[in-house]
Amino acid sequence: MRNQKTMIITLGALAVAINVIAGTVVGSLKIPFLFLDTVGTIFMSALFGPLWGVLVGILTNLVLGVTKTYTSIPFALVNAIVGLVVGWISVKRGYTLSSSIIAGVILGIVCPAVGSVIAIGVFGGLTGGAQDIAVLWLKQAGSSLFAAAFLPRLFDNLIDKILSAILVYYIIKGIPQSLIRRSEPSLPKREVSHEAK
Repeated sequence: MRNQKTMIITLGALAVAINVIAGTVVGSLKIPFLFLDTVGTIFMSALFGPLWGVLVGILTNLVLGVTKTYTSIPFALVNAIVGLVVGWISVKRGYTLSSSIIAGVILGIVCPAVGSVIAIGVFGGLTGGAQDIAVLWLKQAGSSLFAAAFLPRLFDNLIDKILSAILVYYIIKGIPQSLIRRSEPSLPKREVSHEAK
């Protein structure tokens, strides 16, 4: 049990590092429609359930707030929601290819909705990112502040979260069963072929 806890904590620390590094690299390269700053959160949630995912998500944004920009800190709530949604789906349905796509679509809608509320409430809708241009344009075109903040985030998040969720599915699929069989009861069900039954 102690070894299991140590393994989960180690993977959690690695997941935070993956989120921070991937998010920073993708952000600096200005790759369109991608953030990849929740891959580690999705990974931990899919394997060990929502609580570990929430913890990784919150820690990720706190680290980004210190190493990158303070504007990342309020968005810890968004990363925590990623952990909750993926963890819940994984516990209920297992983390299969179809459930990963479902999770990605849900996150692609929920994350920008919550993120828009935070961006408006804390920063007046502008967070200093590339999306601010679209926010200002939509606002001047007559959109409401929420619509102006939400619509640019919606398109980006749908692409990013679906791709991130599918990527994690293939990562988990490639992990030997012997390494993850000792995990907690929230371990996602693996797809079993008819030959293996």
